[in-house]
Amino acid sequence: MTEPIDNKPTDNTTEAESPMTFIDRLKKVKTTRWVRFGIVSAVYIFWVILMGNPWLLFGWLLLADIYITGFVPWGWWKKKKGLTRTLMAWVDAIVYALVLIYFVFAFIGQQYEIPSSSLEKTLLVGDRLWVDKATFGARVPQTPLHFPLAQHTMPIFGGKSYIEHPQLEYHRLPGLRSIQRGDIVVFNYPQGDTVAEKMPNPDYYQITYELRKNGVENPMQYIKSNPQIFGNLVIRPVDRRENYVKRTIGLPGERLKIVDDVIYINGKAIAEPKDVQFNYIVPVSGSISEEKWKELGVRLEDTGNGPEFNESLGFKYYDIPLTKAMKAEIEKWPEVSGPLTLESESGLFDLGNVFPLGNTYGWTRDNMGEIWIPKRGATLHLTPGNYPIYERAIRTYEGNDLKMTDDGRIFINGKETEYYTFKMDYYWMQGDNRDRSADSRYWGFVPEDHVVGEPVFVILSLNSDKSLFDGKIRFNRFFKKPNPDGNLEK
Repeated sequence: MTEPIDNKPTDNTTEAESPMTFIDRLKKVKTTRWVRFGIVSAVYIFWVILMGNPWLLFGWLLLADIYITGFVPWGWWKKKKGLTRTLMAWVDAIVYALVLIYFVFAFIGQQYEIPSSSLEKTLLVGDRLWVDKATFGARVPQTPLHFPLAQHTMPIFGGKSYIEHPQLEYHRLPGLRSIQRGDIVVFNYPQGDTVAEKMPNPDYYQITYELRKNGVENPMQYIKSNPQIFGNLVIRPVDRRENYVKRTIGLPGERLKIVDDVIYINGKAIAEPKDVQFNYIVPVSGSISEEKWKELGVRLEDTGNGPEFNESLGFKYYDIPLTKAMKAEIEKWPEVSGPLTLESESGLFDLGNVFPLGNTYGWTRDNMGEIWIPKRGATLHLTPGNYPIYERAIRTYEGNDLKMTDDGRIFINGKETEYYTFKMDYYWMQGDNRDRSADSRYWGFVPEDHVVGEPVFVILSLNSDKSLFDGKIRFNRFFKKPNPDGNLEK
């Protein structure tokens, strides 16, 4: 007669050591833990829907194990004693902090520093801004595996702060509103995809353009062959490129034209920001002291090494960015020996080499257009005449194989065509310091997938021209928000 199966543990196996079934694990979970798991699951699934990436649903299995099943002993170190427990407690806290920082910086906001004077006097060099990423819709990180405290280079140690793969397709979470004219926007530098490490400014495309002008047949090979001058060539993904901040001038679908520094949108002149600056030639009979420039609000970097002498003019001069109010004040100074002249009208400088590089339109920095700004879903009639304006947007920003033959025939992805429908919105961005701003007049459109967010207030402001006890910290700028007209909110 067959003996019945004995389900009790043998002499060598205790009940505590017997394997727990999946059902047993579920039965042991407290009701409060099920409730927490349900809330976390709902939030997570909603986030996955916003992200538009179903592969992220696999992450829910991780949450299920943490809250319910416990197959992975996540808290093993809590049963240890001594140094192991102490070290793992620090590791645990640091990992949680980095994950939290990653999500805050990716989807809520981040701190950025103003490195250049392109938006003076609205934003000053040395301003640290809190940039809100939710207003225009947070951009899903296209390079998700990156160190959250560095843009593209690891601090102290150097080297890339990101892993290039995987690369996610562009996707943006729903925002509160769209970008409007006058908005100050932080974005990734459009021509920052290829960088000569030792010479980031001028950018790679400006460098190769100048090399071609000087007779170099293969500029890329020339740059690679001279690492002592240019350094290594680095290719950067969209979201790992340098951050720029400018003011929105032209919106998708609009037509823009610049005539004598006046900007026209769809045929109508638009208002300038209150503190817009233009460079003026200031004739002087002698030098002007640093203190006087500082009191006026001019950065010492803009005064150069003192006045220059021009033989054709026959006098010494400064080339200085000034607002209307600053110009009126400086005209009263006894050192000024004549009327101030706009830099663009002086004839002393070449205002060419503007977008698109190498164009034959005869455009200059203060006279450009008319330019149609691409809009998502809008179809453009491509011709040899407008090909240079839209070439980079179609090929580089939207990832098409674009070619034009010597006889003017245009091919997109191997198919001859005269029309192209844009996949993204584009913007025209300029600085308020008009003659000292590298902006859309030089490198063209800003694609929507390059947009980072909107500066909402100044969190710290440091004046490099002053010492610690002489006004270096600009307390009056703390927590002030840029206004569309160019001022800070009081």
